[in-house]
Amino acid sequence: MNVKTICLAILTQGETTGYDIRKRSTEGDYAYFMEASFGSIYPALSKLEEEGYVTSRTVAQEGKPSKRVYQITPTGREFFINSLYDELNDDMFRSEFLLFLRFVEDLPRSLVEKRINERIAKCDDAIENVKKLEKEFTKPSERWVLNFGQHCMRNARQYLIEQKHEIIALAQEEEHPARAAE
Repeated sequence: MNVKTICLAILTQGETTGYDIRKRSTEGDYAYFMEASFGSIYPALSKLEEEGYVTSRTVAQEGKPSKRVYQITPTGREFFINSLYDELNDDMFRSEFLLFLRFVEDLPRSLVEKRINERIAKCDDAIENVKKLEKEFTKPSERWVLNFGQHCMRNARQYLIEQKHEIIALAQEEEHPARAAE
């Protein structure tokens, strides 16, 4: 799957702008699936339009620049559904937090504990954000995906709470260990 796929997925739910596609794919209901930047969304939408998978129209706005609104075509919907049959790539999981934890032996315990508590708070926020989506997502498949996401976040949170003492104990006792030369 690629940026074209995420654009089509969002457009299956109704017409929208490139800006809204980016917003939904970075901080909205599609943020958990794939990241899409402005630099990749607009070329993807142009290509999709060339291929006949989407159409667009310009809408004038009072006091603002005009905006381009995209809509999926029947051919685009068929193309999108067919793309779901393609083999899926492995999930990408990258974490600055885990990189940080990999080097706790070089860090003070107070900093390690602070970062773990921050991560627990982020898990709490993510769980709440998913709960907010429950009102909008009514299809059984959407509910299943939301429940899966909540389960993953709850398990991560629980693991951090139950096991944080182990990783904190690996950190340095002193408050300000020697920093690497800058």
